[in-house]
Amino acid sequence: MEHLTKEQIEELKNILLKWKEELLKDTQESVGEPLSYEGGDEIDRADAEAERFLTLRTLDRERKLLKKIEYSLTKIEYGTYGICEICSKEIPYERLKARPVANLCIDCKEAQEENE
Repeated sequence: MEHLTKEQIEELKNILLKWKEELLKDTQESVGEPLSYEGGDEIDRADAEAERFLTLRTLDRERKLLKKIEYSLTKIEYGTYGICEICSKEIPYERLKARPVANLCIDCKEAQEENE
């Protein structure tokens, strides 16, 4: 992490912590919503089922993002944050600022996406 200043690391850490806090708050609010629907006609039940599906999908996406945030915070703690996990190049501060959970440099990320 030598390419990042202490201030940059602290800023990125604060961004990750704030993001984590917001996701946990949103998740708690979503979990409180009922996932089943009683009554109504078929259209009402279909709408409720579609909404339930979207809620579950969103919760799953948020769960995965929380894992990435936790992983990034752990990397900060161990001094390996901002280093590409494939080629070991430094990930530029600008990329980390735009995507604080990035664990690959642009070149390796593009290559990974081409292979998917």
